[in-house]
Amino acid sequence: MGKLQKFDIAFDSNKVVYSPGESITGTVTVKVGQALPCKAIKVSCNGFCGVTSKVNDTAWTVEEQYFNSTVSVADKGTLKPAEHTFPFKFLIPATAPTSFEGNYGKIVYRVRAFIETPRFAKDYNTEKAFFLLSLLNLNEVPDIWGACSTAVTQQFTYMLVKTGTVVLKAAADMKGYTPGQIIQVTVSIHNQSGKTTGNMAASLMQRVTYETKRPTHDVRTIAEVEGGAVKAGKEVEWKEQIIVPPLPQSSLAGCELIKIEYFIKVSLKSPDVMTTLPIHIGNVSLDKKLHPPKKASPPPSEDAPTDSAVATAAGPSTPSMPPRPAPKPAPRARASSHNSPSAPPADYLGAEGGTPMSDGFPNKRQSQLVSPNAFSYAPGLFFSQNQQHNGPNAPPAGPPPATAPYPPLNAANSMPTPLILPPDYITSAYPQEAPPSYNESCNT
Repeated sequence: MGKLQKFDIAFDSNKVVYSPGESITGTVTVKVGQALPCKAIKVSCNGFCGVTSKVNDTAWTVEEQYFNSTVSVADKGTLKPAEHTFPFKFLIPATAPTSFEGNYGKIVYRVRAFIETPRFAKDYNTEKAFFLLSLLNLNEVPDIWGACSTAVTQQFTYMLVKTGTVVLKAAADMKGYTPGQIIQVTVSIHNQSGKTTGNMAASLMQRVTYETKRPTHDVRTIAEVEGGAVKAGKEVEWKEQIIVPPLPQSSLAGCELIKIEYFIKVSLKSPDVMTTLPIHIGNVSLDKKLHPPKKASPPPSEDAPTDSAVATAAGPSTPSMPPRPAPKPAPRARASSHNSPSAPPADYLGAEGGTPMSDGFPNKRQSQLVSPNAFSYAPGLFFSQNQQHNGPNAPPAGPPPATAPYPPLNAANSMPTPLILPPDYITSAYPQEAPPSYNESCNT
């Protein structure tokens, strides 16, 4: 190795992860076999961010520097043959962002040492990187409390023919997670068409934006789970779980060149319908004690007026629903002609495993259990193949109830699909004669 036998940097206590505002201390060790003349020995500590438009390119298009400090640990002289140790200490600024390494950019922190030699002699240098972690406390993120939900309606087109619509609703139990926590995803799909949909899927996505002259967006799938399809005219609720693997935090505070976002993508393969649920990934998990629950509204007293009484007192200027025409004498019971989804009963909302609402269509998850450290996800629950739900019964006269009047789980499955409806005696011009009365029906 010539005159220089050893030249390296060591951090005190072999520490490699630091926090903003913390001091970094260590030593530079120089071992020479022969006398080595030098002008100075300097140690520097710096942090910077560089981004580019090419994958894994270090010729940065844009850079920003967070700090750069240099100290001289030895003046001009000659290093005698021996091992020499020089201590150093630097203060990390409190505004420095968290370390990051991506395909199109990096946030790098390092300590470098230089031996400056006289003219025509070889200079020596070495460096050692360290990592900076600025904790993201999810409790301090604005609008972080509560569940996250969304809905989308898509026209179902098959062979260039429109067959109906598909209503996709998705929800996550929280808006912020830390690595190791489980994301509870609930998906409700109402297939109001005459064609079976493709398989449903839920994915944890990461989008990193690199701010160059033309910003580069790097989107990749972290974890994905897949469910079954939904038959024509049916409605299915699907529940899944995704384990958050070790990931960079959502916010790189102090960095203007790199932006990290996370979201859950819920989609169907056919028709091509997709919706997203934005979430945050942090280092300090949400603490429910820091967010007092909302006060529940007091139950109405017996003396309080009912909703119908209030609507009547309000007068005709603010009607809640248009007036219904007077029904004809004792029409026969018929199924509702509306295909729009209605609120399921409470028992159905709490059911585990996503049992189909209309029939026993199997909707097994097709995902695989993998280690959480490998960007994995947790196995979910299976859809029961022998448990059946029936369609809605005929609605009773008067205002509709708060939830759809689904029959009990053990009722016979005799309800036809929503696509086959009996004639509407109220709006249809046929038959010309009025339907039989209640007494005539009983006598018959």
